[in-house]
Amino acid sequence: MRKPDRLERISGLVQGSGRVRVTELAQQLRVSEMTVRRDLEELEERGLVTRVHGGAISNISRSFEPGFSARSKLNADAKRRIGVAAAGLIRDGENVIFDAGTTTLQVAKSLPDVRIRALALSLRIADILADMPNVDLMIPGGSVRPHERSLIGPMAIRTFEELAFDTLFLTSGGIDTEAGVTEYEYDDAETKRAALRSAKRTILVADGSKLCAVAFVRLCPVDQIDIIVTDNDAPREHVAALRQAGVEVVLA
Repeated sequence: MRKPDRLERISGLVQGSGRVRVTELAQQLRVSEMTVRRDLEELEERGLVTRVHGGAISNISRSFEPGFSARSKLNADAKRRIGVAAAGLIRDGENVIFDAGTTTLQVAKSLPDVRIRALALSLRIADILADMPNVDLMIPGGSVRPHERSLIGPMAIRTFEELAFDTLFLTSGGIDTEAGVTEYEYDDAETKRAALRSAKRTILVADGSKLCAVAFVRLCPVDQIDIIVTDNDAPREHVAALRQAGVEVVLA
């Protein structure tokens, strides 16, 4: 793994779990502990992590989500692979919800040539789907979160109460077998819960840094998720724990 890719991977793991250990990173990345320590030193100089005894902790609070632009640069290649794999699970003729997020954006970009009706909870995703002739696009009402350009609130929730969908592509702040699926903002989580209730199948898309991470608001238990699509660098022990909990995990 090239150094820039390794630094991006370590940064994503720290931000996702809040804390990492040098020994675990060395095993996962298949490099020496000395290499990991040098990488953590460089990330600390950039202000992304703080080194502590035996590892490092995140400089980003679990209560506040990093901005869209910053998130889009984290684990970008993994998110593209996840997007392709998840889009391949869409079936012709489905009614599909696209949750707002940097990874669901990649799912929309990778949409195969199938006819679907799509509801986008993101103006960014809606802009992509609007140019696809095979997509009948819907946008719910609601309030727009600044910078994120996601749709939330009572009007969006009411849309899900009146409609039934086949598949939801969901994003989250973290996935943990004990804490469940978590999110950063309460209003965002409420809208996601309404989407969950309206869909027959839920596919959660998340890069490996989200596995075993816990954000501020509890969204749902992991057994409400049908499929998790993550990258093939995701921590093996966390993938195994999710599968043990009965969740299908696809590695991209």
